[in-house]
Amino acid sequence: MKISLNWINDFIDLSGIPVDEIVHKLTMSGLEVEDVIDERKIYKDFVVGFVKEKKKHPNADKLSVCTVWDGKHELQVICGAPNVEVNQKIVFASIGTIIAQGQFKLSKAKIRGVESFGMICSEAELELSDNHEGIMVLNDELKPGEKITSALGLNDVILEVAITPNRPDALSHIGVARDLAAIFNIPLTVPAIKIEETAGKISDIASVEIIDVENCPRYSAMVVQEVEIKDSPEWLSSRLKKIGLRPINNVVDVTNYIMYETGQPLHAFDLVNLEGNKIIVRSTDEESKFVTLDSKERVLPKNSLLICDAVRPVAIAGIMGGENSEVTSTTKDILIESAYFYHSSIRRTSKSLGLTTESSYRFERGTDPSNTLYAAQKAAQLIAELSSGKIAEGFIDVYPNPIKQNEIKLRYSRITKLLGYEIPQEKISEILFSLGCEIKHSGQNEVLLLIPTFRPDIEREVDLIEEIARIYGYDSIPTIETISVPLDIKHDESYFVDNIKNIASGLGFYEMINNPLQSESVASITGNKIKILNPQSQDMAYLRTSLIPGALQTIARNISVGEKDLYLFEVGNVFNKHVTDEIESFDDFSENQNLLFIITGRAAKKSWLTEETQSDFYILKGIIHSFLIKISLDNVLIDSYYNDGKSLFDYYFVKSYNKRVVGTGGKVNKNVLKFFDINQDVFCFEFNLDELKQIPIDEKRYKELLKYPKVFRDFAFIFDREAKHNEVIEFIKREGSKLLKSVRLFDLFESETIGTNKKSMAFALEYYDVNRTLTEEEVDKEFTKLITAVTKSFNAKLRG
Repeated sequence: MKISLNWINDFIDLSGIPVDEIVHKLTMSGLEVEDVIDERKIYKDFVVGFVKEKKKHPNADKLSVCTVWDGKHELQVICGAPNVEVNQKIVFASIGTIIAQGQFKLSKAKIRGVESFGMICSEAELELSDNHEGIMVLNDELKPGEKITSALGLNDVILEVAITPNRPDALSHIGVARDLAAIFNIPLTVPAIKIEETAGKISDIASVEIIDVENCPRYSAMVVQEVEIKDSPEWLSSRLKKIGLRPINNVVDVTNYIMYETGQPLHAFDLVNLEGNKIIVRSTDEESKFVTLDSKERVLPKNSLLICDAVRPVAIAGIMGGENSEVTSTTKDILIESAYFYHSSIRRTSKSLGLTTESSYRFERGTDPSNTLYAAQKAAQLIAELSSGKIAEGFIDVYPNPIKQNEIKLRYSRITKLLGYEIPQEKISEILFSLGCEIKHSGQNEVLLLIPTFRPDIEREVDLIEEIARIYGYDSIPTIETISVPLDIKHDESYFVDNIKNIASGLGFYEMINNPLQSESVASITGNKIKILNPQSQDMAYLRTSLIPGALQTIARNISVGEKDLYLFEVGNVFNKHVTDEIESFDDFSENQNLLFIITGRAAKKSWLTEETQSDFYILKGIIHSFLIKISLDNVLIDSYYNDGKSLFDYYFVKSYNKRVVGTGGKVNKNVLKFFDINQDVFCFEFNLDELKQIPIDEKRYKELLKYPKVFRDFAFIFDREAKHNEVIEFIKREGSKLLKSVRLFDLFESETIGTNKKSMAFALEYYDVNRTLTEEEVDKEFTKLITAVTKSFNAKLRG
């Protein structure tokens, strides 16, 4: 956005502050200045000239030889403009002047044998407009030799400022002036409105009705009668030109002027063309057509917000007016619209139409609902002054549900903790006041603030702290001589996911990244879908509830180009709604990080050594088992198997821990595959990583290699069939000495040959001592003792 410093000076006094300092501090505060156009430097060598004589060039039909008086010298100049005449006041550039267009230095030239000692300039060469058909003819009252910086008011500095989407308040000169006032600690003065109401009561002339209150919370209007449509005065045209706008007429120019000054878009209707002298704000019930100011017929989607009269639409709210109510040269009475439209509604319609205007650009980011009436009254005042119009008595301001200011508690200790340095409380109060915040309650340690409605981006305490930091100045952050770094153990939040990705890659899988926004039909396949407020298209209107549908879309695209053997994985967030109604709080939905493994096609291709193998349920199960081994959870999770009851799968298995489901997967149902045009089997498994992270994993520890040999023994007993091997193992461990380190069952045998209702169990025992070598005698003694104990306690018989 282009900002004029002369315009800014209407609200704050920047005299004495260098432009370079303004640019630096404005950029450091978050409003980046991308370009600076200093007219005082560009036009410093141009002066007012006087054409004393004009003769035909002896060697060229279209050239003239002119004598120009620059206030000091008479100079011969060759000019090719058809409109140059004797006694004209013109813009003259002498030798050595740098011409704005092309940035070249003017030198003495010989044109068709005749010397030229300067240039008579056009508006295009001065980059004041695109008009290059003739020279720029000046007012006769100007004095030759006078600098054009003062004669034409070309003494401004234009800043090209990059406005971030979260700062709609800065899309105006008052908004930028407010930041500069806070930065340099100078007062901001917004001129008061002085309205002379000389026409009848506005309530007898026009009325406004809002049907769609949600998308149009406020609508203000003023009426000016008996206006004269004509060109704008020089001061207004000049200001608009300097910020890149083309002057049209005094009424339209005023609406643009007020928008760039206050940030509030306006629209002027020809009151005569409003049926019933009435404005109705409503949304369309169905798709309809409408002809806009640019004479183009546009197809409006359903739920487009319209400004209508008593009979028909007259404007697309917040975007563009209609051809049927535009201000023309014959317009006498106008209604000035100044409304607050809900940003999502304007953005949705603008995107759908592919139509972006300066008004929609501002409404999409959020205008100030408290500013509508002020902007309308300021516009009415200016229009009445510039068109000899009469302002109707009173105003229209329909505001059924006033928008409340946000309240935020700010703790002084929190400021110091987040910024790392202390700012005096007096300075904090000064900054907040200059930014438009009101103090509702002030305490020793905190303050309760009312946030101005023109700052919708300030929602939390941390936003206020950011505002304080940027205005106080990042250059003011104190230098710290020494930095102490605690040697505490730091938790790497990304390690778990990075490790999982590495494991998946090691298992032969390729990572995919799918869009978390899906169409309604795709998102409905799994979970309870969540609709987003401002979708870019119907294909991206819902948040995904599972990683599976997006993966199936990826598989379908790969199969369509001949890639049928796929081993893919994805890590991503999924969202599920817990309520049937609209979401009102964070408790109404959940967001989880999931991991998906999905396979299809051949698991192994045919070669001279191996046969071709198709991916199946058992291969999927083996992959999941291998994955869990890698993260040391293979012996922790419990498997459950199902062959019906889940529409997504034909059959599937579930991994759980302490009765909480950690993951589910199996063979994808053919009806689901048909929906995605997939005609081959697909198997997948989806983990909930948030659940997986919660499972405790035994920490891996270094264990020194045993220095002394182990001694192994085994024995087999015939037990009663009811005896349980784990009870026997626990008994052996309990009865054994400290030398017994391990007991495991290695054989189980049942047969009538060993007796009725009997079974044989064989156990392997492992003995060692970390400090010495065991002797055969002590191991045999221990082993014999255990045989006796088992025989006696379990009524068992030792097998030979």
